[in-house]
Amino acid sequence: MEEVYNFIRNDIGLKPDDAIVIGVSGGPDSMALLYIMNEFKNSMGLKLICAHINHNVRKESDQEKIDLENYCKKNNIIFEYIKVKKWGDDNFHNEARTVRYNFFEELIENYGAKYLMTAHQGDDLIETILMRIVRGSTLKGYSGFSRMVDKGHYKIVRPLITLTKDQILKFNELNDIKYATDSSNNEDHYTRNRYRHTVLPFLKKEELNVHKKFMKFSETLLENNNYIDKEANRVFNEVFINGVLDVEHFKELDRVIQTKIIYTILEKIYGDDLLIIGDVHVDLIFDLINSSRSNSLVHLPNNVIVVKSYNELSFSYDEDIHTEYEIEIQKIVNLPNGKIIETVFDSQDNSNNTIKLNSKELSLPLYVRNRRDGDKMEVKGLNGSKKISDIFIDSKIKPNDRLTWPVVLDSKNTIVWLPGLKKSKLDKKDTEEYDIILRYY
Repeated sequence: MEEVYNFIRNDIGLKPDDAIVIGVSGGPDSMALLYIMNEFKNSMGLKLICAHINHNVRKESDQEKIDLENYCKKNNIIFEYIKVKKWGDDNFHNEARTVRYNFFEELIENYGAKYLMTAHQGDDLIETILMRIVRGSTLKGYSGFSRMVDKGHYKIVRPLITLTKDQILKFNELNDIKYATDSSNNEDHYTRNRYRHTVLPFLKKEELNVHKKFMKFSETLLENNNYIDKEANRVFNEVFINGVLDVEHFKELDRVIQTKIIYTILEKIYGDDLLIIGDVHVDLIFDLINSSRSNSLVHLPNNVIVVKSYNELSFSYDEDIHTEYEIEIQKIVNLPNGKIIETVFDSQDNSNNTIKLNSKELSLPLYVRNRRDGDKMEVKGLNGSKKISDIFIDSKIKPNDRLTWPVVLDSKNTIVWLPGLKKSKLDKKDTEEYDIILRYY
């Protein structure tokens, strides 16, 4: 913990009267950070703004807000709070991150704050890096997050990054720091929790200070990324002109520079939503670039399309998302709604996002298309068939989303799966015989 105190004292550049926004969930990590910064507030005359968000997904959240507000009043800390009334249909974690940082930046502007502090610690860094390695990301993405990031008019600072969760819990116990416990952290429904409960203990058993090894790994990747950035920026405007990529010139570049240029283009399009882009999407773009076909396209999330026309590659929004489609399912299918259907070799997922089939009961190949009038499916667990349109209504799928929602069927037009919503009676249990596994994400 001494390292943390020295970092805050000597490396950040804090001055008396500096305003600092601190993201505080009320959990053990953020309460430890708030406790530490309160000590510096008293000794240096800092202005602390506690930024708390009630995500409105747990019944305990309202009481946790009250407890945190009382703590702030007792310690003369400014308390700022928002409650999310309703979440959209997008990925919860991506949407929650956007809500958090919009709130933080609003407070930074209102209070003229020079710093935003978050309570990310060493275990968080390991989990983030591992998840991005598995999912696919950029070199910068693989690095996870840094101890301090200069955003121009403010800095993001993560003072606890050198600590483990266990060290923070011990610190809280020694200093009688009260904190809230999020019961959802014990569930393996969320991907991060599965890494936390299975992979992390194994790594720590191999190396107690593995978080410091990951921190060094992160720093090394960022150094390499910064160098590649400089090299890619030198040629970016030569190959990407007026929103169009010069394919011939692009192909002359080294692959690492090519990849950086593609991600730079995607970052301009997606902004903070770049997290929804993975390796599979970038690979599709490269396949398009290297295709012998003069005119072709691929769909990306959020209705973005990439069109190749002879020696030019353009990126735009698909204004005609209502066009009917039908695609043969091979290894990977990139869908018009931005989602993916992938053939996998193994899966422990038994949700509606995965289906297991026996090829002997099907007429291959399988296809995916959007809904047609009269489509019905024999839903698993129900007697008889049900209209796809009724399933959409029951699932409260928005009308616009129904237009491109994937329907998986075999060559005899037998509907076997409505990805993400319902499976047909052809879906197999883990104990039954199957040789096809499809995943939707």
